[in-house]
Amino acid sequence: MEGHQVDQKLIAKAQHGDKSAFDALVIKYQYRLNKLIGRYVRDTSEVCDVSQEVFIKVYRALPNFRGDSSFYTWLYRIAINTAKSHSIGQIRRPPDTDIDVEEAELQSIGRSRLNENGTPENLLVRDEMESVVFKAVEALPEDLRTAIMLRELEGFSYEEIAQVMGCPVGTIRSRIFRAREAIEQRVKQCH
Repeated sequence: MEGHQVDQKLIAKAQHGDKSAFDALVIKYQYRLNKLIGRYVRDTSEVCDVSQEVFIKVYRALPNFRGDSSFYTWLYRIAINTAKSHSIGQIRRPPDTDIDVEEAELQSIGRSRLNENGTPENLLVRDEMESVVFKAVEALPEDLRTAIMLRELEGFSYEEIAQVMGCPVGTIRSRIFRAREAIEQRVKQCH
């Protein structure tokens, strides 16, 4: 059975009070949702709190979910809005550590690739390029950053991104094009 059909069945059960069906949806999407929220909420200890807040909002709003968009798209729209609200509401304070989640993930990936793929020099060049690209994405305006992240990291279609961001598909195509252009320029400047 296709993922969308599974979601529809779980949603229907959850809308009729089956808590285990909602739990299955949480389990299915929690990891991806945490990754998405982690791009907006830098304090890793707060990512789970924001994720929980998202699922509470989804649970409360589920009786009103009509299925006009996929559950996945609807969930991500709520997650992005909640993460943005959380980020705006937070008092800006210096991080507790000098390394953030993405950097830690890149370091972990780098260590595993060293075991698998060649020389430290090659991996250093690759890691430097990843760092340049990551910084370029971080420097993008929020609308471009969200569009490119949903496309490239989450694998959303242009139509799904348009639903999540609440704008026409043409606008999404333009944002992704501009984001790619900006990233390419940043990479060229660094090399």
